[in-house]
Amino acid sequence: MTAAARALVVVLALALSACASLSNVQRDRATALVAAARSTQLDCTRIDACAQPSPLRELATRAFAESTASAPRHYALILDRGPEALLARINLIRSATTAIDLQTYIFDEDDAGRLVLDELLTAARRGVRVRVLIDQLAALKHVDTLAALAGAHVNFELRLYSPVLGRAQTSYPQYALAAACCWRRLNQRMHTKLLLIDGAVGITGGRNYQDDYYDWDDEYNFRDRDLLVAGPVAHVMGADFALFWDDRRSVAVERLNDVGARLLKQGVPALPPAQFERPQRAQAMRRDAGDAALVAQRLSAQALPVGAVRYISDTPEKHRAHTVEQAQATGSLRELIESAQDEVLLQTPYLVLSKAAQDMFRQLQQRPREQRPRVIVSTNSLAATDAFIAYALSYKYKRRYLREFGFNIYEYKPFPADAPIDIAATGAALPELGVSTAVAATDADPGALSPERALSGETGGAGDDEVQTRHRELRDRYDRRSAVGREQYRRALSREYAALRYTTRGANQPVPLKRAGVRIGMHAKSLVIDGRIGVVGTHNFDPRGDHYNTESAVVIEDAGFAAALAASIHRDIAPANSWVIARRDKPPVFSGLDYSIGKAFEALPLFDFWPMRYATSYEFVPGPACPQPLPPSDPGFRACYRPVGDFPEVALGLKGLTTRIFTAFGAGLAPIL
Repeated sequence: MTAAARALVVVLALALSACASLSNVQRDRATALVAAARSTQLDCTRIDACAQPSPLRELATRAFAESTASAPRHYALILDRGPEALLARINLIRSATTAIDLQTYIFDEDDAGRLVLDELLTAARRGVRVRVLIDQLAALKHVDTLAALAGAHVNFELRLYSPVLGRAQTSYPQYALAAACCWRRLNQRMHTKLLLIDGAVGITGGRNYQDDYYDWDDEYNFRDRDLLVAGPVAHVMGADFALFWDDRRSVAVERLNDVGARLLKQGVPALPPAQFERPQRAQAMRRDAGDAALVAQRLSAQALPVGAVRYISDTPEKHRAHTVEQAQATGSLRELIESAQDEVLLQTPYLVLSKAAQDMFRQLQQRPREQRPRVIVSTNSLAATDAFIAYALSYKYKRRYLREFGFNIYEYKPFPADAPIDIAATGAALPELGVSTAVAATDADPGALSPERALSGETGGAGDDEVQTRHRELRDRYDRRSAVGREQYRRALSREYAALRYTTRGANQPVPLKRAGVRIGMHAKSLVIDGRIGVVGTHNFDPRGDHYNTESAVVIEDAGFAAALAASIHRDIAPANSWVIARRDKPPVFSGLDYSIGKAFEALPLFDFWPMRYATSYEFVPGPACPQPLPPSDPGFRACYRPVGDFPEVALGLKGLTTRIFTAFGAGLAPIL
């Protein structure tokens, strides 16, 4: 038998094993096994399930007390910082008296994921009903963990949404088989994210349950945003969760082929104790979550009183429809943008627009000049992104975005100097330079190093040989190019893209950078309209969100809230944190011909090879004549900004070439990105 024939036999065997499924009788036996194994013991007999008093939970009590049928009251809290977002979740879980509903796209088994999981199980043992719904493609990665949770406690239920081939875990050949037979269904994922406590207070936004969403990864973390909202809209959130929970696509883990087979063969395993990579950090978070004064100071005291709140969400019906009519989140967001008169402030990690979205922004730009809203976009640079293929398509259409849609684009730096990121929490070793990790870059002495600058290899004094030597040592230790092969890192960077999750290893690797550091990537999804409406949600404003993923968002029409959200986004686009994208200098000759040829190549779905791109990145250069940043449309822009290249901070090499290749050939991928 030839090598090719042997390979074919192996593939066919794997495919057949992928199709193997449990009978209904076997599924029922597995269900009976976990039902019998589930503990009924309660650690509390009080009617309130021994709930911990919580200033965050108290916000809901106040909101309901102050609400009337015609004038609802809510309290809204923007969660910009990762550790505080985790603190809020744990504190709220401990405050639950009756029910916890958790819905998410990713739930990992790292420190952050396991910490939340332990708190959920503790709540169940107190007497709280806990329901957890996770999209199957990014669910807990060990079958044994899922089997253990299935039989953990009578008050704890776990379901996976839209399991591929009826399994919790899928191998590469199994995924390929599913792609071949059921491409559309494979891509229909539940991207909705919600934590709901007692039907009274909820958290939604960009964060999943994985270290890199809470500043707990020592190499790559997301600059993300959640919104905590307390009050009557929580009832709408609860009804929406119920639609997903009761949908036929949500399957109890014990009824899945691989988990059920594990249960039938070996019974219900015990869930092993958590083995935290950094136990002191986890213990500190547990301690802080029980400190009501600290939670009040850091979190609840910052909550804003607002009136009516809307929760817009796609339902599972979106995955049964063949039209966009069920894309309720997309339609509602589009209506908000179309209503803009003065300004659209948009933040998305992946600037890849669907055809309908492009048509909408083109129509906004075609309004009479005095009615044309300014459009400001905050997104990732190639150096910061977790999905370079998506960036390659964004790069392809920069001319269109700037010229036809009138965008003002700001791309996030991989080492932002003034980001709401707790570098000390990442666990990365900070250099011994005598710098307090509690001092933000904006408040530090200009000659000192913030943790962010220290970890990005910058120096505070050019003549200090000892400091520079330590920086070189740190750079060697955190060489980005030596870390790209780590499974944990690749996993963090590939999961937003269901369709590309099992592509080649290189496709899921980050681009190498010129210097070392804890890299930060934009993941927040927010929108501010005319300084009066603020939106925080899960929608990336991309084709996946339009056509494949279920999405959700909170919409608040309140000037105070909109101003707070806008201030957060404006911080992200400040020169310390973002580059500006603008038209590059015109060539001295044939500039019109260059523009026309570039535009013609851009229109091609393939072979977009024209090397002279319309736009490039610019860095603000402050000085006496340039005291404040300027928009690209300002006549003085070029006197205050210097071009820094198309891909600043990136060690181009093969990855830069690959990015250009996807720019040339990848337009067909846009609908699934």
